[in-house]
Amino acid sequence: MSASTSPPSPHPPDVPVRRARLAVANLFVVNAIVLGSIVPWLPEIKADIGLSNAALGSAIAIGPVAGIVFGTAVGGLIGRWGSRRAATIGALVQLLGLPVIALAPSWWVLAAGVLVVGGTDTLTDAAMNAHGLRVQRRYGRTIIASFHAGWSSGAVIGGLIGSAALAAGVPRVVHMGGMAVLLAVLVLVGFRFLLPGADHQERPEEEVRINDDGTAARQGALQALRLAPTILLGLGLMLTAAGMVEDSAATWGALHLRGSVGASAFVAGLGFVATQSAMVVGRATGDRLVDRFGARQVATSGSALASAGMLLAALAPVPWLVVVGFGLAGLGIATLFPLGLAAAGEIPGVRSGDGIAVVSLLARTGFLVGPPLVGVVADATSLRLALLVVVAAGLVGTAASRLLATRAT
Repeated sequence: MSASTSPPSPHPPDVPVRRARLAVANLFVVNAIVLGSIVPWLPEIKADIGLSNAALGSAIAIGPVAGIVFGTAVGGLIGRWGSRRAATIGALVQLLGLPVIALAPSWWVLAAGVLVVGGTDTLTDAAMNAHGLRVQRRYGRTIIASFHAGWSSGAVIGGLIGSAALAAGVPRVVHMGGMAVLLAVLVLVGFRFLLPGADHQERPEEEVRINDDGTAARQGALQALRLAPTILLGLGLMLTAAGMVEDSAATWGALHLRGSVGASAFVAGLGFVATQSAMVVGRATGDRLVDRFGARQVATSGSALASAGMLLAALAPVPWLVVVGFGLAGLGIATLFPLGLAAAGEIPGVRSGDGIAVVSLLARTGFLVGPPLVGVVADATSLRLALLVVVAAGLVGTAASRLLATRAT
């Protein structure tokens, strides 16, 4: 069984659909700016509260843990509220975490703010992807990767604004509180232009099996897993592998460049920059590639490229080749998340929100497993050898990507 795609529309999208595309893109950018706004302040927050490295790490870990726990209810909430309302509510509640984190006087308050951001991110992420699929069906061609390109760009924008505020001496609460207000306005304005109506109306009724009262016949994550266990678990495995590749640059890139190949402090940061920059490029061009070659070919080639890039990053003897390796890995995984989530939202008989929620939950679990697994292997051998675990994960992702559709039809 492979994930299907919606048939192309014979007519170009009308003005409301084009506005809805911009509104969904707005949600992706806002979501990324929230996360990007926090990162530059973490060293200052750590020093102000007097946290150890382990204490700061444990507070940050509350985010993905909350996301996984809360993720079990996401499909039901999207089914009850619709992706339009669910994405907006999730985004607005998530913004409340910014001033909490900014004002945190203790580990507990910091953890509470991270919990709000991480827990609601699960809802926002799944709902905005589900709504993006609605817009994509109206367009009749692949546009989902462009939303994820916006997310990657938003993360860079948020980080740059935060870094600039920090360098200019802007108080933390002024920056993060001001960003929360500004982003809330953007979310509320964008809400007006999202598609109204039920999420299933762009899909043929036989695919979602609508009851006489207009509700979906099968509801919830467990029902989705019963209906399509192979493809949902396979897509989750593909995104887990992609997450391990992406995280390797963020968590281990600088350490590997400095410790394994003797790079300078400046060059050590380029592994992460190369990965994220390549992901922006890959996502900006990914939609056209999918429409031409099909999701399966793009994902399979991308996963293989990611494995080759990580192999180069792990074994290259000089810094510039390591940076190139991380860049190739980022380019390879660029389309995997948008394609995996889109495929999960197009499974016949499964509501889009349920399918996306299940795969997103599985992918988040991978973000928790990857870093400690690499760390354990690195302590037992070396970081260079430990990164080969990520290479192996990429190969697993290559195999799992075979579940995707061969070509949009």
